[in-house]
Amino acid sequence: MYNEEEAEVLMACEPISDSWGGSWTEEKLDAFEKYVNAYLTIMNTFRDKHNWKLIYFDGFAGSGSRKEKKGEEDSVLLQDLFKDSSIKEEELNLYKGAAERVLSIPQRGFDFYYFVDKDAESSLKLHELLSRFENDNTLVYRNSDANKQIEMLAGAMQKDKKLASLVLLDPFGMQVDWSSIEMLKGTRTDLWILIPTGVIVNRLLDRKGELTHIEKLKSFFGKDEVFLRDYFYTKSQEQTFFGEIEKVRKVEKPIQKIAELYIQQLKEIFEHVTPEPLVLNNSRNTPIFHFACVSNNPKAVKIATDIINKKQKK
Repeated sequence: MYNEEEAEVLMACEPISDSWGGSWTEEKLDAFEKYVNAYLTIMNTFRDKHNWKLIYFDGFAGSGSRKEKKGEEDSVLLQDLFKDSSIKEEELNLYKGAAERVLSIPQRGFDFYYFVDKDAESSLKLHELLSRFENDNTLVYRNSDANKQIEMLAGAMQKDKKLASLVLLDPFGMQVDWSSIEMLKGTRTDLWILIPTGVIVNRLLDRKGELTHIEKLKSFFGKDEVFLRDYFYTKSQEQTFFGEIEKVRKVEKPIQKIAELYIQQLKEIFEHVTPEPLVLNNSRNTPIFHFACVSNNPKAVKIATDIINKKQKK
């Protein structure tokens, strides 16, 4: 947590621009870029004084989020996004771009940049795209699962308290396990996470409560099956011609309930969480993602909240 001197700098820091893009992809990237700029402004004022080493960690940095191996559960789940046009092709093409934006911010950057992507081809393409930044920055590419890399990052930060990280986790699907988020507890980490509330999670919560992907839901929320059924479904007894039957119904406003549960879970790990995530809608104005920021520093989350509030009011 920052001291009073650091907090004053944090409070005075303003986002770099008031302009916002038209699509959910641009909104997400603009919000994050504003925050990164604020983060670096603050940390650059005090990093040398406290001997901090700054790490930027992007767990899904490549450009090929759809190119999971055939047959993998996440790959199968993502196909529905494109079959019913929840996400357009042009929106997909704009989806990635955080890495280049972060490296282009015109001020002293991070000591280390970690770009993780499970897909080898995507990682290679990103390496080529960012090659012009390599002379002035330490860029590390990891062709690996994000959960494994988060574990390694958390381990390093637990050992060295001088390490501070800004983490971006923005997969299309549910690839981030809750157990990975838990590993960051107690570290000097600011985390922005994209929660696939409408695009994936809501689809897995079928109306009849069959929950055929219950293991994926359990690993994503860090909750057991009994809790998830009680949280997302209601039961009632109804009289029919053949006698009384139990009726299972999905809760009203399930996308909102998904976001609320995930935020509730984040509060168990981090001291401060944006109370209202940035809601990202598709072209049909349907919520597809919630973008949240968490930190153990209250002033950091205030900056994130201010950024989100400016967008939500427009």
